[in-house]
Amino acid sequence: MDILLVGCGKMGGAMLRRWLDAMPARFTTVNRSGRALPPGTEHVTGPDALTGRRFDAIIIAVKPQQIPDVMPAYAGLLADGGCYVSIAAGFSTGSLANLLHQAPVVRIMPNLPALIGRSVNGLFAGPTCEQHHRELADQLARATGTAVWLDDEDELDRLTAVAGSGPGYVFEIARSYIAAAETLGFSKETARSLVLETMGGAIEMATRSDQDVAELRNSVMSKNGTTEAGINVLRRDGQLDELLRDTTRAAYDRAVELR
Repeated sequence: MDILLVGCGKMGGAMLRRWLDAMPARFTTVNRSGRALPPGTEHVTGPDALTGRRFDAIIIAVKPQQIPDVMPAYAGLLADGGCYVSIAAGFSTGSLANLLHQAPVVRIMPNLPALIGRSVNGLFAGPTCEQHHRELADQLARATGTAVWLDDEDELDRLTAVAGSGPGYVFEIARSYIAAAETLGFSKETARSLVLETMGGAIEMATRSDQDVAELRNSVMSKNGTTEAGINVLRRDGQLDELLRDTTRAAYDRAVELR
């Protein structure tokens, strides 16, 4: 199988490294610079270098705002029976098909842990996709983590707000948590280790457990103890719940704008 990857930023590069290890395919990458590209991929700087080539799949990994300007130049490079696979947030299958001669389009919404094989991937297939297009997209997704097929495209945008953007929320919470630990007198290095190991252990425990996370939280608390004192501040006036609702809603609204 001959696959073209258009764009190779952080997300595209993270996924490409997993694909090269897991898939029996030849990858050609279009990127302005070939720096930091993994070995095993052919590199070109633009569509002019691909004249006469045809690809079984073309993966769209440029920013959503760049798609209308960038992708029409690749519309003639798809082989018969091939499909486009987009990892760009927000840009709908219908909008992509209109740019790309009504070719089949599958969207994958990954997240950054694709770099370590722990991506949560939401998938949605456009109406003209066939079973072998879905199978290819599923294979691409599972090479980087898990694959969750969704029934409609709005659900994919909602997944984007929760899982696609989610690592950014987690990193920001960790940053603030580390800064708080520093105010208690720990060095930056010690605070980072304490916070990340604590968060990592707690998340792994929750992942392995069948208990509701509220039950796990309660198992840490003793009446009038230190954890309860901290939790009471976190839950003051429902501010944390409201903040996270607003966070995910803002990300979803932006995904809708990008359609």
